[in-house]
Amino acid sequence: MRSILRKCYIFLIFLFLYAPILTLIVLSFNASRTRAKWGGFTLKWYVSMFQNRAILQALSNTLLIALLSAFIATVIGTIACISMQAMKRRNRAVIMGITNIPMLNADIVTGISLMLLFITLGLRFGFLTILLSHITFNIPYVILSVMPRMKQLNPSVYEAALDLGASHIRAFFKVVFPDILPGVLSGFLMAFTMSLDDFIITHFTKGPGIDTLSTKIYTEVKKGIKPEMYSLSTLIFVTVLILLFLVNHSPSEHKQS
Repeated sequence: MRSILRKCYIFLIFLFLYAPILTLIVLSFNASRTRAKWGGFTLKWYVSMFQNRAILQALSNTLLIALLSAFIATVIGTIACISMQAMKRRNRAVIMGITNIPMLNADIVTGISLMLLFITLGLRFGFLTILLSHITFNIPYVILSVMPRMKQLNPSVYEAALDLGASHIRAFFKVVFPDILPGVLSGFLMAFTMSLDDFIITHFTKGPGIDTLSTKIYTEVKKGIKPEMYSLSTLIFVTVLILLFLVNHSPSEHKQS
């Protein structure tokens, strides 16, 4: 009886998690514009989505900002972790505490703070301000992903590479970087996901004439969401699902089975 209740409980959790997504997928194939009526199966919203310049522009802005901010934040965060590892334990703890503050802050506080900073600096709101904002809130996630791998490193291996004649840069890329690479990739994916999903900070730091998917959907809500947005969201979900499957279904596991 306890086993049955446990399975029912897990089923209900997944039902509440994925029922909205399944509803979204079904609506993307609904020929009717209204959500209350099923008008038959159709693919016209997918065709219309690829013909909608506003949606495609918002998608390209979102992907470009997410990729650039994730890459730059990963580089800065990795360098920060290397520098922190050379500090004393007390100083490192202080820096880690400061790093956690942006993650504990509400997004609206971070968004308004960055907006006021850009106004003070006299920057024109647009692509650059969004990119700088995303880099700023992505760096702590990268640091928290890379730092555990840095703590597992054996400093003697790096010193041995230097004793054998390798330069500092060569020793880093040949000895240190391969060991911290899983943490770097994890930080990059985390930063990319957070940037792709962000709305509040983007809303406060974007200028007129530029939209990301989140701000575009927010604008559409006021007028009524177009069915093309359902199609776009469905494609994004399916793409992420396929990537997760490919990453988790490694060749080594296939050979073992």
